[in-house]
Amino acid sequence: MSDMIFIKGVSVHAHHGVLDYEGVVGQRFIIDIELTTDIDLAARSDRLADTVSYANVVATAIAAFKDTNYKLLERAAGAVADAVLADFPRVSAIKVTVHKPHAPIAAIFDDVGVVLNRTRS
Repeated sequence: MSDMIFIKGVSVHAHHGVLDYEGVVGQRFIIDIELTTDIDLAARSDRLADTVSYANVVATAIAAFKDTNYKLLERAAGAVADAVLADFPRVSAIKVTVHKPHAPIAAIFDDVGVVLNRTRS
């Protein structure tokens, strides 16, 4: 299956990070999600019930991302992947990219983050 639904650039203010102040002040994170799912039926039927609602995926992802203050981006991305796979049985695989554009790094950089790929067991 090569069908995909993608959601890019979801901006979320959350409190993830290893440093104490990151858990207090928080910062902006950007989440990109790619879902592997069969959208053949929806492509023919034009019915939302035959696909995965990206609005619902975004709501699930944001809730999972903000529910807990994680130290590592890897864990925050994993929480998103776990929640989406749990809530959307039509999704067979997910790719979650979490960008931390204001990470406390003593360097000039454009972006830093993690990319996590998970498939349904």
